[in-house]
Amino acid sequence: MDTNTTSGKRSPLWLAISLAAAIIVWQIIADFVVRNKFILPSCSDTFAALIQLYAGGVLWEDIWVSLMHYAIGLILALAVGVPLGICIGWFDRINQLLDPLIEIIRPIPPLAWIPFAIVWFGLTDFSAGFVIFIGSVFPILINTYEGFRSVPRVFVEAGRMLGCTSSISLIRYIALPAALPHLAAGFRIASGVAWMCLVAAEMFGVSRFGLGQKIWWYYNLHQMDSVLVYMLLLGFIGLFIDYLFRYSMDRTLLRWRVGEVN
Repeated sequence: MDTNTTSGKRSPLWLAISLAAAIIVWQIIADFVVRNKFILPSCSDTFAALIQLYAGGVLWEDIWVSLMHYAIGLILALAVGVPLGICIGWFDRINQLLDPLIEIIRPIPPLAWIPFAIVWFGLTDFSAGFVIFIGSVFPILINTYEGFRSVPRVFVEAGRMLGCTSSISLIRYIALPAALPHLAAGFRIASGVAWMCLVAAEMFGVSRFGLGQKIWWYYNLHQMDSVLVYMLLLGFIGLFIDYLFRYSMDRTLLRWRVGEVN
């Protein structure tokens, strides 16, 4: 059995081979099958567009703006979703009060909030951040709720016997550590949803700058090679964010899984 497969690690060699094969197939299809730069730019066309955009200095500005929108929305989602999820997961009366409202608002797509985002905040960074917040707060909220609901009763009783008599102490020392795997899963899901909402919000005019906005901008100019550059940037940055979240969660919230509890 392959040790890399068993351990869940990807071999750099196979990663390089996979990417090289995909680039070769992409170039062949674009040059000899499609033969239309507007329908499918080739790899060489896309690379030339990347060099041109990089030389113009516009790429870094769009990346910075998109990351700022992303951070605004995700930080707000964490600040709201975690405390609210703890409250509805631990206190039955709060759950009975807020659950109907949450279940009414939760199915509404984040893009449906774009008109209100523009009316309330205008074409600003907070407008894009609000749409991202709407999309990412519910995965955090629901996973936090499920984590606190699934805390074994024996843990709570043991905590009370050891001196945790108040709800605050039980949450701090018993429920929160037990719910950390659910919280980590919610954070990771929310990070991916937030990145998708970012692109949609910028493409639909919430922001005048950003990666998503430039995709729509260059589409209107029929510069599909530049569109593909920004699409690939979105993919690679999203992949980096996912790896960063997984690494940070493993090194902080889930250190106990590898025995690092100091």
